[in-house]
Amino acid sequence: MVQAHGLLVDDESRCVHYHSDKDIVALQCNECKKYYACYQCHNTLEEHTFSPYPLRLKQNKPILCGSCKTTLTYEEYTEKGNCPHCKAAFNPACQSHHLYYFK
Repeated sequence: MVQAHGLLVDDESRCVHYHSDKDIVALQCNECKKYYACYQCHNTLEEHTFSPYPLRLKQNKPILCGSCKTTLTYEEYTEKGNCPHCKAAFNPACQSHHLYYFK
């Protein structure tokens, strides 16, 4: 089973930095391939900075739904604003951090 890393406050990948009801997404660092609740948690716990995921790799699944633990493509993540598998809502404000997570 894929798991989220970070300074977690619950089992749905909410962390000390982002912990609203909709903060349930973990994102994969392109360098270490681990899923982290946020780039700040990653940068605190790893010896390298978070490396954004290249969107040209369309078949890969760099997003983890913290609710159902399903990995998602970027297209699945951005299509409707919720998980296509369990329908859990994602935080729309996460789009403001796009440059940290994707290139």
